[in-house]
Amino acid sequence: MMDVKDCGGVILTAFHSFRIHGDEQKHTADNRKAQYQRIGSMSVSRDSMEDYWSEVKTIEEERQGGPEEAMERASMDEAELEEAWLQEAGLSTLVTGSQSDGPIEALLSTLTRSQAAMVKKRLDNYTQTLRKRNRQPMRHVRDVFSTPGASSDLTPPISPNGQIAPKLPHWNPPKVPPSCAAFAPDTNGSSSVSEAMVLAFDVAYTEVARAHRKGNECQDCRRIRKDDRDLPSFQIAKPRQGVTRVSDLSSEDIKKIGYISLIELTTFYDFLGIEMKRNRVVRSKARDSGIFGVPLTTLLENDQKKYPGSRVPLVFKKLLYKLEQTGLQTEGILRVPGSAARVKHLRQELDLKFYEDRFDWDQVRQNDAAGLLKMFIRELPYPLLTQQHLPAFTAAQSISSPKHQIQALHLLIMLLPEANRDTLKALLEFLRKVVAYEEKNRMSLWNVSMIVAPNLFTSRGKNVKQEEMQGAVAAAQLVRLLITHQDLLWTVPCFLISQVRKMNEAAAGKKTPTSEKSKRRLLKRWNTEKERERSEVTDLRDGVIRVHAPLHARVSMAIQLNPETKARDIMARFDIENGRGSRSASRRQRQYLFEIGGNIGERCLDPDAHLLDVYRANPHCEWVLKSRAT
Repeated sequence: MMDVKDCGGVILTAFHSFRIHGDEQKHTADNRKAQYQRIGSMSVSRDSMEDYWSEVKTIEEERQGGPEEAMERASMDEAELEEAWLQEAGLSTLVTGSQSDGPIEALLSTLTRSQAAMVKKRLDNYTQTLRKRNRQPMRHVRDVFSTPGASSDLTPPISPNGQIAPKLPHWNPPKVPPSCAAFAPDTNGSSSVSEAMVLAFDVAYTEVARAHRKGNECQDCRRIRKDDRDLPSFQIAKPRQGVTRVSDLSSEDIKKIGYISLIELTTFYDFLGIEMKRNRVVRSKARDSGIFGVPLTTLLENDQKKYPGSRVPLVFKKLLYKLEQTGLQTEGILRVPGSAARVKHLRQELDLKFYEDRFDWDQVRQNDAAGLLKMFIRELPYPLLTQQHLPAFTAAQSISSPKHQIQALHLLIMLLPEANRDTLKALLEFLRKVVAYEEKNRMSLWNVSMIVAPNLFTSRGKNVKQEEMQGAVAAAQLVRLLITHQDLLWTVPCFLISQVRKMNEAAAGKKTPTSEKSKRRLLKRWNTEKERERSEVTDLRDGVIRVHAPLHARVSMAIQLNPETKARDIMARFDIENGRGSRSASRRQRQYLFEIGGNIGERCLDPDAHLLDVYRANPHCEWVLKSRAT
């Protein structure tokens, strides 16, 4: 983990809004240096706090100088809130009234007891609210969760393996694959394990936070050290199936991860006593051309016409590249603004010339690029952290336990749409580089966090709300955690992967041919696959896999697995078998081992993944050696 230093500071005890007029401006600015805010036991440097106020002032002045294009905000009644939640959790047919036994029933069959109780609570509240409005719900909660012989008890029935069992005809619980076991602690006498908080990914976070449900304080909350200004360090209990990054999974599986993450986060917040607020997503009039004020998805669609596979808006990458090339060692980068007139001119030039490849990047100075970068983030018509989840991010600021705070952020990252998540990742990677050059640019982690926080969290209205200003330090603390622990946050917890495996198995078990034609097609395909298996894998036994490598001279190889066989061993063996040494391997694009099909869409395996554990979790997958998408 990168070692960063914070400036020494003073205790913050109060704040004043930055709404300043006329002759009061200079007097207020002078007095503000002695006005501070306390967040818990944390002390913050006066320079860092001044950075925040200056950034807010810059944002306000910029908005006053041009037309306001704030997103429409509309209140949601209780039924609409619950309906939006159910739809985002992948449970839309519970609202529409569809009787399909498709993915929804598969999703319900994977939930833990706590997650299932939360779904039942939200659905029950939706039903009751509709009844108060004299509307008949499409499906009553009893139609989804019912306990035989207990009409008044709406607690979901639980199968022997601890999973919820929806009321379905002839429904059988899916076979539960083994959970992701973690490595045992090191036995070499190292004391680093005891000094860091251990994050285990094999157990749902709600199970760890269960103590809060009864009003008790859990062990993680008791571990908060008073007057500790340093960020906590975390150690991941590495799973034997390997670490999985968001980019390692298929889009379909990531979508399912999002469904479960929303249910898990809502349950988690409920246990911690935090209200899970939500903003309505209202489609505002957004531009469909140019650069600024254009939705991320529209920008990516335009980029992909020229560069297929683009995951981060090209203009955003260009601005980051410009800053990395010329600004990392510039003192006050991000803090010192460029000329307002010049930045405005560059913005207009980018809008007109960027997609025509006529924009001259040499005219952009370091501070101009920083101003354009922050302007790009602020002027997105839909916030980078998303309109619907921004309240949940803000609510994470009030969590007292650093471990629980990281767990909440972890689930929120899993919830973000792909374009938002990839763009946020690119931003955080850049900010980490800025902090790494602190000795040159005089930008500490706190300085950077204080400047970025208003651009991510400040209200988009013309006047900054007082309650948002009061949370200045808390918002910066959240950005601080995002920057410092970003590698952890883009790792998919293996309890979520385990639930997706079970969800896929349950969904596959419900797929039956709908016509004689589809039956014949399925039978023909099955016979063809059986013939291929007999010709290729006649010697395969339990624990033996066949790895396909289309880009190698030897395209297929049967390999006997043992408990210590890792993915990197297979990758190295193919290089040796094909007569390719490390030098030639380094000249070509690196190949990775994938598990494809079975109970997962596609997963790029961590080189340190123990393959026998993967094989037992997904015995019917295909093993393919190939390059990963960039």
